[in-house]
Amino acid sequence: MKVVSWNVNGIRACVKKGFNDFFQQVQADIFCVQEIKCQEGQIELSFDGYEQYWNYAEKKGYSGTAVFTKDHPLSVQYGLNGQDHEREGRVLTLEFENFFLVNSYSPNSQRDLARLSYRLEWEDEMLVHLLTLDERKPVIYCGDLNVAHEEIDICNVRSNYGNSGFTAEERGKMTRLLDSGFTDTFRFLNASQTGAYTWWSYMNKVRERNIGWRIDYLVISNRLQSRLQTSTIHSDVLGSDHCPISAELVF
Repeated sequence: MKVVSWNVNGIRACVKKGFNDFFQQVQADIFCVQEIKCQEGQIELSFDGYEQYWNYAEKKGYSGTAVFTKDHPLSVQYGLNGQDHEREGRVLTLEFENFFLVNSYSPNSQRDLARLSYRLEWEDEMLVHLLTLDERKPVIYCGDLNVAHEEIDICNVRSNYGNSGFTAEERGKMTRLLDSGFTDTFRFLNASQTGAYTWWSYMNKVRERNIGWRIDYLVISNRLQSRLQTSTIHSDVLGSDHCPISAELVF
């Protein structure tokens, strides 16, 4: 089974830049997207053999998530712990026979860290959500988690200490998540690989020079480690300031 995750930074714009071609090429069983930046009825996408579920933000042109799946889910939850306090469409949770799938677009703490306290509260709620699900069956947690966990996950380490997405607090929450029974699939299979990033600024030549951050993740319950086959960063795929990531598991 192949799971793909991609922050598309506006699904309507990404469709004009090759989204459909990649979707067809990658042949995912579950394809998760974040930051769709649209409202219901603003785009029509149809892929043979896939059901689709959308969680739109109340604010136009902002946030939002979607999941395309070949298998019909047993249940679908919108929001975090059954709620979407900020109405930002950031979380979709789908239950399947053998696992839960959680698609997340984690809040950015913002350049001046104005939203850091909210972000940390979000992490606490997300951990409760994941652990509650994990008590019932294993979890696949994916999306733009808006944090570079370790120094190996960011190009310019020294100049970014304390910046949004690389604060000690955000990185600590990621460590806590993994210590709570979850596995970062990419690092599990590629422990020492450097230069592996999923986001690059739109500033001139930044992506070409691979000055990036790894802030998109596919995380699994530890008991799924033996089922993990691959975890891939598709850095050659354009269309967004993020690139897609994927993981394959055997069920």
